[in-house]
Formats: sequence, structure tokens, C-alpha cells
Amino acid sequence: MNVLAMYGSPREGGNTDILMDEFARGAKEADARVERVHLRKLKISPCLEIYGCLDTGRCVIRDDFQRLHQQMASAQVVALASPIFFYTVSSHTKIMMDRCQLAFVNKYCRSERMSQTMRPGIFLSVGATRGRQLFDGVLLSVRYFFDAIDVELKDTVLVRGVDEKGAIRRHPDALQQAFDIGSRWGKELSPARPA
Repeated sequence: MNVLAMYGSPREGGNTDILMDEFARGAKEADARVERVHLRKLKISPCLEIYGCLDTGRCVIRDDFQRLHQQMASAQVVALASPIFFYTVSSHTKIMMDRCQLAFVNKYCRSERMSQTMRPGIFLSVGATRGRQLFDGVLLSVRYFFDAIDVELKDTVLVRGVDEKGAIRRHPDALQQAFDIGSRWGKELSPARPA
């Protein structure tokens, strides 16, 4: 897998799903392999602060997070999409981020990084309001989450004033931007094509 695309919307076919689909389409058309994960379909417990990870380097809670953790570790590019809920990510996304306390513990307490190099990260988001600071808090959270899994935020598509299902389609520039970002990273990852 080259690209991990994590869909964080609780609403199937919602606006961030559509944005992520465009990103993934751009990456696939550039010959990247894309693994799509819909967080709303996974059975993931919140972090329970058991801290078994301090001793073993593994989360003691057994659920769908283990597979997702492996997918994060093997991805060359990590893309995350989430709508804004109270100036942060959706609950599905936040639970996943909190479970990455495992990666934080491994990196900063056990000196065991998920990746030996920082990989590129992309964040796609929409919010219903048009406030100037709408994305300030979420971007801080996403940057710290990405850092824990050895990912650096490289690109964003952030769209204000989008709420009802499908409203992102009235923002063709944002859809094109998501496609173009996917295409650019897909080209970075795919093998050289014959001339």
C-alpha cells in the first residue's frame, strides 16, 4: 500500500467522504495503491489509559485498531478526512487518534518509532460555519496526531460553509484541489512510467 485514506465522517457519502474520494481518485489515476478505511465501520474502543503499551509496546485492547495500526505503519502517505464537530474532529476520528497514544508512548517513552522517516500527511475537512478560526484547533490536534505516527502535515483542503449532505459539490475548486493533491502524491509514489 502506498496511500492510507482514513474516512472520519459518521455520515456515509458525506462531504468529507466526497473530498476523500476525489483525493483517492487522483492518487489512483497516478498509479498509487490506495487503501480506504472508513472509521465509522470499525469496532474501536476509546483509549482506556491502561498503559500496558508502556511495558509491551502493544495496545492491550483487542479490537479493529490493531489492523489499522499496521496499515498506518506501512503507509507511505497518510490522508485523513473529518468534518468539524465543535471545532475538532468527529468522534470516530477522535477515538482513533486517542488510540494512537500507543504510537506516542512507543516513540517518546520507548524510543520505538512507527517509521524511521517522516511521511507526508494530508488533512481534508469541512465545517458548517464560516468562522475565521474554524480550523485552528483541529489543525493543532491533527499535527500532534500525525507527529505521533511519524507523519508531517503537508497538504490540507479546508472548506467553510459546508453542512448538508452533498454541499461540497457546490465547491468544485475544493474537489479539484483534493484530486490534484492526490495526483501529485500518487506521482511521487508510483514507479517511473516508460517514456
